[in-house]
Amino acid sequence: MSGTHHTRTDASRRRSLRREVPSTVGLIADAGDFAAMRDYRSFGFDHHDDYTDYLRHVDALLRSLAAQGIHTTVALFDPEEYADYCEEHGLDPDTALTRTRFTAELAAGGPLLPYTGQPIEELVPLLVDEAVRQATWECATVLLTRAGTCADCGEDIGRASFERAARTLERLLAGAGPGHHHLVCSVPTEEEQLVAVLHAETAGDPPGPPRTEGREGLDFVTVLAAGLALGGAGGLVLRSTTEGHRDRVHGWRLDRGRLVALTAAAVFDAYCTDADTGEPVAPEPGVEHCPGYEVDVPGPHH
Repeated sequence: MSGTHHTRTDASRRRSLRREVPSTVGLIADAGDFAAMRDYRSFGFDHHDDYTDYLRHVDALLRSLAAQGIHTTVALFDPEEYADYCEEHGLDPDTALTRTRFTAELAAGGPLLPYTGQPIEELVPLLVDEAVRQATWECATVLLTRAGTCADCGEDIGRASFERAARTLERLLAGAGPGHHHLVCSVPTEEEQLVAVLHAETAGDPPGPPRTEGREGLDFVTVLAAGLALGGAGGLVLRSTTEGHRDRVHGWRLDRGRLVALTAAAVFDAYCTDADTGEPVAPEPGVEHCPGYEVDVPGPHH
């Protein structure tokens, strides 16, 4: 009896400890990447299985872990990055152990989302968006780091641009007044098009400090700062929704390190033109196209 009691107690303790060990699940984001992984014999899925089967099993695994009280995060598993990782570390890619090691590395610094019971069809695009967000922030950060120092005053251009961008965002939201605000900043670079989105809520009369979501504020300021530091083209659009009023859209363009307000006509043209084809599109009902307002911070512009 004593031995049985201890066995049950030990098993119970191990189950308790298991609930305190976090888990990370590597999730393949599309059918093409899934097909690439099926080339590994040890992967567990063969050419008779399709991506829908895979997602169904991942969904069941996530639900099972949650039912056990285990905190689980989901990481984006990219086959090309995995192959590069294996080559760099001299690892055999066709083993479950190597995939586990790679997933653990992702958990240390890759794009992650906590699993909170989301349906798998919602989880995949959320994870892809998170990966894009992180890649955008990393690219903008590198650009700021490489900006160097001002030849005239010796100031760090990246740091000064970040500080300017932060103050500019404050002026953008202060000028927008109360309501829900949706901002999009777009900066073309040699590597890629950087796009940052920010949602902010300002309430009260007079309005209190705006509330933003998660890391959106940092990401937005970093991309805007990169645009200021590069001194090239770019744009910023702000759409405000206030109860009892029509939605208002304001716009600015980046020009030689400055954020220049657009006229109402220019905002209308930009908002009512298809970005891919250049063809005009019908204006959205209930939307007022407004000129931008002064938001640039006085002082030296590098």
